[in-house]
Amino acid sequence: MASSRVVHVGDLPVHSVAAQTLRDGIAAIQEELEVTPAFPSEVEEAAAESATNPRLPDLDRTDLPLVTIDPASSLDLDQALHIEREGDGYRVHYAIADVAAFVAPGDPVDAEAHRRGQTLYGADSKIPLHPRAISEDAGSLLPDRERPALLWTIRVDASGGGVGATVERAVVRSRAKLSYGGVQQSIDDDTADEPLRLLREVGELRLAREAARGGVALPMPEQTVNADGELWTLEHRALLPAEEWNAQISLLAGFAAARMMTRAGIGILRTLPPADPRDIRRLRLTAAALGIRWPDDQDYPAFIRALDPGRSAHAAMVVACTRLLRGSGYAAFDGQAPEHPGHAGLAAEYAHVTAPLRRLVDRYAGEVCVALCGDVPVPEWVRARLGELPEVMSTSGRRASRYENAIVDLVEAGVLASRVGESFAGVITDVNDKNARKGTVTVAEPAIEAKVASSLDELPLGHEVAVELTAADPVARRIAFEWRPGS
Repeated sequence: MASSRVVHVGDLPVHSVAAQTLRDGIAAIQEELEVTPAFPSEVEEAAAESATNPRLPDLDRTDLPLVTIDPASSLDLDQALHIEREGDGYRVHYAIADVAAFVAPGDPVDAEAHRRGQTLYGADSKIPLHPRAISEDAGSLLPDRERPALLWTIRVDASGGGVGATVERAVVRSRAKLSYGGVQQSIDDDTADEPLRLLREVGELRLAREAARGGVALPMPEQTVNADGELWTLEHRALLPAEEWNAQISLLAGFAAARMMTRAGIGILRTLPPADPRDIRRLRLTAAALGIRWPDDQDYPAFIRALDPGRSAHAAMVVACTRLLRGSGYAAFDGQAPEHPGHAGLAAEYAHVTAPLRRLVDRYAGEVCVALCGDVPVPEWVRARLGELPEVMSTSGRRASRYENAIVDLVEAGVLASRVGESFAGVITDVNDKNARKGTVTVAEPAIEAKVASSLDELPLGHEVAVELTAADPVARRIAFEWRPGS
C-alpha cells in the first residue's frame, strides 16, 4: 500500500520566477531538514573503491534475458525481470541489486546508509541512500553490464498463486532499460515480446488475487508542476497498468520473503495495523461530500480500487485515504515470528526486499533470505543489527515524510499563490481534538489537503463547505483556508 505523492517538474523554464522559487524552496527544505545529496569525502572514496572491486558470486546467470522497467529518467535500477511459461503456470526470474557486494558491514558507506535509512524524493530532487558510484553505476542493473544480484526464482500457478520461491547470488546482465510508457505502448499495440505479455498476464492474475483477499494498493497520482512565467499549474496522472503489473512482481517477491522468514523465525517484516473504524467513517463522509458513490456494502479496499486518480475529485479522495496508512512500521524478530506480523493494506505478511539501492532494510532482509535458501547461518552482522532496524527505518521514514510533505506544500502554495481571496469547494476531513475550530479541508480542484480554520463555529466534520483561500506563500510553504458559516 504505497503512500507517496510523486511530484515531477514539467514545463518549468530555467530562468522563470517559478523555477527559481522552486529551486530556492528545495534548497531551503534540505537545509532545514539537514539533508544533502552530497556525501562525506570518505564515503565517496570508499564507494568509488568498492565500485571497482565488487565481491562477485560464482554463479553466472547472464544467460537470462532480463530487462528493467522504471521511469525513463531513472538510473538507480534495483530490479530486473524475466517471465516465462512453465506448464500451465509461470516461472518468474527477478534479479535484485546486490548492495552487499559493494558495502561491507561497518565501512564508511554502510555507516552513512544507516544514518540516512532511505532515499528521499521530491520535485525531481533526490537525496540518495548510497553514493552514485554505487546506486547509479556499479550497483545499478544498467543494461549490457554484468552485475552481482540476488536472483529470485518464483514459481506461479495458473491462478497467479505463488507456489515456491528461492533466492541465490548470481551475476546477471540486463538486456534493456525499458520505461513504463514504452512497455505500456508495446502492450497496447500488440508488439510486446513474450515476457512482457506474460507480465500483463501474471500482473492481472495477482491483482485479482489481491482483490479477493481484501488487499489494496493506494493509487497515489503523480503530480507534475508546470509554469508559465510566474503562474504554476499542477497536473495529475494516474498510474499506467504496466506500473501496477510491475508492482505486483515486487509484491510477489516480498510475500515470498515474508513466508521464508516467518517460517524460519528470523527476519524483518513490513507491518500495518487494521484501519481505524473512525477513519473509515470519516472517509465515507468525505466521499459523499466529494460526490463519489460509496455503497454501504462495499468495503474500503474495493472502494479504493474503483477510484480514478486522473479525476480531480477522485485524486482528492485518494489523498484523504492516506490516513489509512497510519501506524505502518517494521517488525524485526530472531527466534520466533512477531505477534502481529500482518500488513493490513496488503492483507498478507510482507517484507521489503526489492529496493536495496534505495532502502536500507531491503539489504538485511535479502541477506536473511539468501542464507535461508542456501541452508547456511544468517550472517552475524545481520543478526547483530536486525533489532535496531525498525527504529532506523522509522526515523528515516519520518524524515522522508517531512521532506515529501514540505515539497508538496511548496508546490501547492506556488500553484495557489495567484488565487488568494478566491472561494473553493471542499470537505472538512479532520477536526482538531483540542480546538474544533481548526482542522483539515480536502479541496477537489486542485486536489489538495490544507489547514482550515473558523473564527466562529466549530468545523462541520465530513460536510461539504465553501472555504476562502486566505494565504498561499511558496516561500513559507504555507496554505490556509477559512470557513465562514453560511458561506
